[in-house]
Amino acid sequence: MPSPFPGMNPYFEQAAHWKDFHTEYLTTIRRLLIPQVGRTYIVQLEEHVYIHDTPPVPRRPLGRADISVTRSRTARAGEAAVGVLEAPEEVQLPEGDEERIRFLEVRDRRGRELVTVIELLSPSNKRAGEDRQQYLTKRREILRSPAHLVEIGLLRGWPPMPAQDRPACEYSVLVSRAERRPMAGFWAIGLRDRLPAIPIPLRAEDDDARVDLQEALHSAYDGAGYERYIYEGTPEPALSADDAAWAELFLPAA
Repeated sequence: MPSPFPGMNPYFEQAAHWKDFHTEYLTTIRRLLIPQVGRTYIVQLEEHVYIHDTPPVPRRPLGRADISVTRSRTARAGEAAVGVLEAPEEVQLPEGDEERIRFLEVRDRRGRELVTVIELLSPSNKRAGEDRQQYLTKRREILRSPAHLVEIGLLRGWPPMPAQDRPACEYSVLVSRAERRPMAGFWAIGLRDRLPAIPIPLRAEDDDARVDLQEALHSAYDGAGYERYIYEGTPEPALSADDAAWAELFLPAA
């Protein structure tokens, strides 16, 4: 069963469901690409890894112990016992919170050179903070390299990625061909618009691959059984009153 919405399904825009949809959608795009490019290229799921220091949980002090000496092992005959000083206090180090965000790479099958990067933007990429800065740094590296960049934005929340003369829109797709920089193709997409079919640029001697983002969404929606549970919540950020009334027209029966 396809997604009931004509374009992006805003019910994927929930913290509880986005990460799973993110992986499912990229996996679906990969399956659509492989029959088109599989003889010359490989398409791989890769990961950005973001490490966050989380505040330590307050822990009750264990108290100040008297300095003492304990045996670390049983002394052998004729050998002096080795003592270890116990620390008088105990502290807690910050715990690392690790977040992994997937993306696709298209690489040359023989030499494994990077040809195209396909990103599906996530909240970590978009909201202000270290993760966004890390993503923007990686983005600049790609834009300065011989690789193409395809950037798919299907989240309404948080500021968009920087682009001069960017039109206002809810969703977007950017296709940056290495040979045409600094110019890039841009698809401005509204909440009620069908998602476009887009080119996936490859090497100059090969024709572009093609991915219909709407058909990919329908396939991901059906394959993962999202219709059974994503409508129990509400889109994030909330839709306007007008858009919420429009969205209700497409909700499946309970």
